Amino acid sequence: MILIFSFEYRKTYFLKKIFLLSFLFYSIQLQAQNTKSVFNNAYKKFATDKVFKHASISLLVINNSTGKTVTSVNPETGLAPASCQKVITASTSFELLGHNYTYKTTLGYTGKIVNGVLNGNIIIKGSGDPTLGSWRYTETTEESIISEFEKAISREGINEINGHVYADESAWKGEVTPDGWIWEDIGNYYGAGATALNWRENQYDLFLKSGKTIGDTVEYVNTKPTFVEGLNVNVMATSAEKGSGDNSYIFIPQYNSRTYVRGTIPVDENHFTISGSMPRPATQLAITLEASLKKLPVETIAMNYPEASNGFDSVDVFYTHNSPDLDSIVYWFLKKSINLYGESLIKTLACRFTKIGATDSGVNIIKNFWSKKGIEPSAMNIIDGSGLSPANRITTSTLVSVMQYAKKQDWFPSFYSALPEINGIKMKSGSIGGVVSYTGFIKSKKGIDYTFAFIINNFDGNADDVRKKMWALLDLLK
Repeated sequence: MILIFSFEYRKTYFLKKIFLLSFLFYSIQLQAQNTKSVFNNAYKKFATDKVFKHASISLLVINNSTGKTVTSVNPETGLAPASCQKVITASTSFELLGHNYTYKTTLGYTGKIVNGVLNGNIIIKGSGDPTLGSWRYTETTEESIISEFEKAISREGINEINGHVYADESAWKGEVTPDGWIWEDIGNYYGAGATALNWRENQYDLFLKSGKTIGDTVEYVNTKPTFVEGLNVNVMATSAEKGSGDNSYIFIPQYNSRTYVRGTIPVDENHFTISGSMPRPATQLAITLEASLKKLPVETIAMNYPEASNGFDSVDVFYTHNSPDLDSIVYWFLKKSINLYGESLIKTLACRFTKIGATDSGVNIIKNFWSKKGIEPSAMNIIDGSGLSPANRITTSTLVSVMQYAKKQDWFPSFYSALPEINGIKMKSGSIGGVVSYTGFIKSKKGIDYTFAFIINNFDGNADDVRKKMWALLDLLK
């Protein structure tokens, strides 16, 4: 009797468990269906907003728990993705370079060392490290790098140099600025191109003083660093109403030695800061190190600084600086959306596999990699590594596929950690003229996981208002 009771009990318990699991699965399915219905009805209302009358909208939401599509709106239409494109560059770099990848910058010398005096030159050779001189890491700040290099030179027995410090950018070929970047961007900090030897994220800060009255001229105050190689500023900006914010842009005309500041800044500003892209970042590093070694002002070194005449043959390399690893680089790349990092990474991929650090070669490597994963090249029509070019075209289907692929990789924790949290959602954002985009992951309060991509091009009105409307729609998935 006891055995029969035990068997019947286990049988009943098992049937109850099956029932509960079935009920739970049914409940999840029902919740998913309800969410889908609510979300799609909300999207229909969203799309009728007058600000989207002439816009192109693409939206794809996948329920990761079921694998089913929640919403699909023009998922195969290529649109300008802005900085959402960075998730593609980051994922490809993790896969092809490895999360522990580091850049190497070397110090070498030409000539001979006699009694502590180098009768020759110090050569700094880069491999594309975008963090050299960056303030984002304690060990990479301008002061830290110069001190590190000075100590390495001293350990080599060099106490004085009769020559100069030169920058070797020969590891990469091609244009510094990618195709498709617009004039309004390339003079500003976010439009800094990547070279084989970057410095201070190729950025300088420009301090301006506005007038007391709207329309007054704006005056140049100074820069940080105090001397910027190749910079010749002509301020043409004017003063605007108080609280109007930064509406100024830095322009560097082709074949022109002058840099122009146009637009407006608010009245009554004595130290208003805007940031630009350095005209010659590698040379800036070289003269900064030489000035420190010779205990002279940077301006003095720059005034008498000659161009290297015979390349850099017969260099004795004596020191190698390693960058932070790729995990850390991608963290800042996605978290702060640093375009320079994306352009460095795409050229690094090119150099790794073709020995030529050119953007177009890196683009081909990225497209070929994802083509093998089932993404058609025409669905990833890109021309840079950061998404800054308005000529890039990517589908939301592509972005969702990339994000879902990343979710299955061992480097995903680093990738996920790097995604900003915006409106309570882990997602990458993008914004250029007339474009707002998002891609990321949502986990609802009921435990349902979603992957999504959302791009809007050519909307009418204020970008901040569009963002809030998109957030309100995405909130329905929480």
